Amino acid sequence: MKRVLIKISYDGTNYHGWQVQPNGITIQETLQNAIESVLGTRIPITGCSRTDAGVHAKEFYCHLDCEDSIPESAFIRGLNSCLPNDIAVLEYKEVPNDFHARYNVLGKNYVYNFYYGITNPFLDRYSLRLEKTLDVEKIKYFCNTIIGEHDFCGFSSSGRTVEDTVRNVTECDIYRENNLLKFSITANGFLYNMVRIIAGTAVGISNGSIDKDIANEIFISKDRSLGGNTLSPKGLFLNKVFY
Repeated sequence: MKRVLIKISYDGTNYHGWQVQPNGITIQETLQNAIESVLGTRIPITGCSRTDAGVHAKEFYCHLDCEDSIPESAFIRGLNSCLPNDIAVLEYKEVPNDFHARYNVLGKNYVYNFYYGITNPFLDRYSLRLEKTLDVEKIKYFCNTIIGEHDFCGFSSSGRTVEDTVRNVTECDIYRENNLLKFSITANGFLYNMVRIIAGTAVGISNGSIDKDIANEIFISKDRSLGGNTLSPKGLFLNKVFY
């Protein structure tokens, strides 16, 4: 028996997130079906994160235990032939038996995409359209106020399943890339809807409805109502996973 780490990428538009659910199709279930088609047996797989419904991933990892001896390239081709076009297997490699796709993660980087102006059908599936451009300097100021170790309870939704809400944000910034504004945040872990709420707070700060120094008040009070809207999942990407 060997442990295998698989790197995938996916468009989350048509899925109810990563984790198997009784009420909708998920990435995990779809990938398990493909693995079963290739190996002929149902194998549990463990993901590096629990991305929400509609969220995308440029880089996502999961591990599984199997006795398969199919060469790497053939295994990747076999899986991709059984998967829909919105999920792709990128890499497949053997790892130590004690490796864990979730618990060995050191950090993750998420990116939220914005664009503004007239609706652009080539951007709208993966970005949130705004009526006017964001105030980058205000948002950069806000970004600096959330870097570090803080209690992010007030920047998460009530559906979270963990008690420890302290996280360490090591990077937060906004920058332009072609026709997009990209809000980037890196941390050792994230709470339920944390990135979408922080990005929504950044939008509120940009348009003047939220004070740019609100972060510390939210950290202390843990009051979700002080922050911004929970933005649509369509603009959010799990961009990088660090091991």
